[in-house]
Amino acid sequence: MGNTFCLFCGCVEQSSVGVVEQWGRFHRLAQPGFQFFNPLAGECLAGILSTRIASLDVKIETKTKDNVFVQLLCSIQYRVVKENADDAFYELQNPQEQIQAYVFDVARAIVPKMNLDELFEQKGEVTRCVLEELEKVMGEYGYSIEHILMVDIIPDPSVRRAMNEINAAQRMLRASEFKGEAEKVLIVKKAEAEAESKYLGGVGVARQRQAITDGLRENILQFSTKVEGTSAKEVMDLIMITQYFDTIRDLGNSSKNTTVFIPHGPGHVRDISNQIRNGMMEASCAQVTDVDE
Repeated sequence: MGNTFCLFCGCVEQSSVGVVEQWGRFHRLAQPGFQFFNPLAGECLAGILSTRIASLDVKIETKTKDNVFVQLLCSIQYRVVKENADDAFYELQNPQEQIQAYVFDVARAIVPKMNLDELFEQKGEVTRCVLEELEKVMGEYGYSIEHILMVDIIPDPSVRRAMNEINAAQRMLRASEFKGEAEKVLIVKKAEAEAESKYLGGVGVARQRQAITDGLRENILQFSTKVEGTSAKEVMDLIMITQYFDTIRDLGNSSKNTTVFIPHGPGHVRDISNQIRNGMMEASCAQVTDVDE
């Protein structure tokens, strides 16, 4: 329902305030509701102002400290103060242009002092400075600034692409670092596993050789005890011959198609046993020499 008035009476709707003049001069404010006017005394309703919150969108183009052109999108919410509606009615003809001019002035004075990154981080500081300036100026004209919202900061398209590329490069660098660390861990773990495997393999071989040595010693002692007149050398030769024939049998039963040429005959068996015996004796002599030194 709109505001209606005639020569003698009028109706001011809710959230509005009427300006009453007498003989062309401001006389009083008419509150919402039914109002009487005395035309004989020169009273008339000069106009009506809405006290609802209005919104004004302002687009500001400026430059940052690092020479990047940006657009700031601000939303200013303002309203007419009921008690000062006469100032708002008589002082300003176009409040939107006045607000926009002050926003331009303050933003273009603050933003050039900031880098682009600082502008994104401290956009609240820009909003606060604009709000303080508008409240001080527009309050004198009967307007109250309710809120100022920095809706968006839009850099130049080429700058936005460069920022996205920098961000993507940084993420790829971090991904490469993580990938390198993962590969490093895998290599270290693999080396540790190989070292542990070789260590355990060496322990197994040592235990195997120890078991073979213990078994040979036991066999020699038992054979020498049960068969009188036999020496340890004769028992050792007999064991070597037995192992030699076991080896020949294992080679013959192997499923792989591998040909191995080895000398065969009783003399060769004796030569092998002599070589093993001489090696053991040389090792024993070397050990005794080291101890004496």
